[in-house]
Amino acid sequence: MTKKILKAAIAGGAFALSTNAAMACGSVSITEMNWASAALVTSVSKFLMEQGYGCTVTVVPSSTLPAVTSIAETGEPDIATELWVNTAPAYPDLEAAGKVRTLTDVLSDGGVEAFWIPQYLADEHPELTTMEGILANPELVGGKFHNCPDGWGCRVTNDNIVKAWDFEGNGLEVFNHGSGETLAAAIAAAYENKEPWFGYYWAPTSVLGKYPMAMVNIGEFSADVHACNASADCATPGKSPYPKAQVVTAITTAFADREPEIAELMSKVTFTNDQMNAVLAWQEENNASSDEATVHFLTTYKDVWGSWLNDAAREKLAAILQ
Repeated sequence: MTKKILKAAIAGGAFALSTNAAMACGSVSITEMNWASAALVTSVSKFLMEQGYGCTVTVVPSSTLPAVTSIAETGEPDIATELWVNTAPAYPDLEAAGKVRTLTDVLSDGGVEAFWIPQYLADEHPELTTMEGILANPELVGGKFHNCPDGWGCRVTNDNIVKAWDFEGNGLEVFNHGSGETLAAAIAAAYENKEPWFGYYWAPTSVLGKYPMAMVNIGEFSADVHACNASADCATPGKSPYPKAQVVTAITTAFADREPEIAELMSKVTFTNDQMNAVLAWQEENNASSDEATVHFLTTYKDVWGSWLNDAAREKLAAILQ
């Protein structure tokens, strides 16, 4: 019954947990970026603001650049969740100008882009968790590197890393996938047959939630080398891995000043990559909607989100925290 009530409350149905007759915070606008983890962050945040704090929440479908542009030009939406700072070059200027504040790293581990092998392969051959080990034993990873599709930002960076390590000269074929779907399918197929696999992927994602992978050490990070690798005109590719991407929740300064309790709540809404990977994997395996994934998170991680609330909100939501 709790899951049924939660689902109705998230959808704004008749089983909502409270009537919110005394509105505590008024209206809030919040982004829903167009990828699965961001949809979950927004759905969970919306539920807590509405049912715990009495807000009226408007969800604004968006993506990184349109959201930052809208805040710069109109001061809305009030809150932007799962904003990948490395893909929003205008964001630091907005923050410096005092228009927005960074509340928290909503993905506490940061966004991760890396080269991976299946965990079962790392357990059997731990030397394959370094590039030196892979290049010395290319046959143990199937003699192939699974690369990003054309048009993805990671493709340029990967191609330069491939040049720096001379994959082809060391017996590694570079296989460029045609889509994200085929890249994910390659991991699934390898796992099903316990076969070698080596390639690029990112987190948090349902794929890394479902299939445990071990990260390969590409080398010591260098900001200058990575900046060159990320350019199609890089003349001297280097052996630097990707940096951890800062992924934040941002709030307009005007809204934070008007609604400090909501700012305080949203400063605590954070997810580890393991938590997010697990929920996204559950969502995919069950062909579930973002609302259903939210119910799964709320019922599975009560100790996590319960610590985000103030005393009044915790009392309102006590029935499902028990």
